[in-house]
Amino acid sequence: MKVRIALSLVALLLATALLAPWIAPFDPGETDLVHRLLPPSAGHWLGTDHLGRDLLSRLIWGTRASLGAVAVILALVLSAGTALGCAAGLLGGVVDTVLMRLADAFMTVPTLVLALFFIGALGTGMTNVVIAIALSHWAWYARLVRGLTLSLRAADHVAAARVAGASRLDIARRHVLPAVGGQLAVLASLDLGHWMLHVAGLSFLGLGIAPPGAEWGIMINDARPFFRVAPMLIVLPGAAILLTVVAFNLLGDAARDRLDPALAGHAH
Repeated sequence: MKVRIALSLVALLLATALLAPWIAPFDPGETDLVHRLLPPSAGHWLGTDHLGRDLLSRLIWGTRASLGAVAVILALVLSAGTALGCAAGLLGGVVDTVLMRLADAFMTVPTLVLALFFIGALGTGMTNVVIAIALSHWAWYARLVRGLTLSLRAADHVAAARVAGASRLDIARRHVLPAVGGQLAVLASLDLGHWMLHVAGLSFLGLGIAPPGAEWGIMINDARPFFRVAPMLIVLPGAAILLTVVAFNLLGDAARDRLDPALAGHAH
């Protein structure tokens, strides 16, 4: 039942993100100081914020920004982790040593601290936040892929492929990637909520999307001075973050239990 609820919620969030331009009743950046801090009404179903912007529209577009950022992080982390892990496992030698020592160095630093370091080097903005979060998480994926690749190198079908003249790239594509796909999916599903919190937290600090962009973290930051007057300005985006993270975590737990119980202790 919990998994079905989580799937339904994630499907609703994805649909909202994809259809945001058509279902949002107002432009999320449109200000109207005459109608600022309005309570819910027929004109503005969830009311307006301190600049008169429609809260429902900003929540809808915030879904698009938040889930879009997480989707790009997922693509970057999977691509980098898989490529570097395969390279380390198949090439071995100096390449393996250098890549794994680099991964070890990344894994010794808390991911949020590492992300803040990269943002300091790259600058603020949602693009740099996404890159920073991806750079702070690739090492776990590279380690996993490298370990699985090493175990596959000794398999009979991989040895037969090498004898038949298959290149390392062919071996990676035909034998390694299909074998590691399931465990990568489990690991990624466990990290989605974690990444969502990073995106929202960094945006809350003013490091992510620039005003007047709509994103849940920056919406909470903007609403702080008005909490006593209009608490829903903080409660609603906070609830959106909470529900999304809970849904992702439930799906991740279900995927782990179904596909790979060995990852039950994964955390970073």
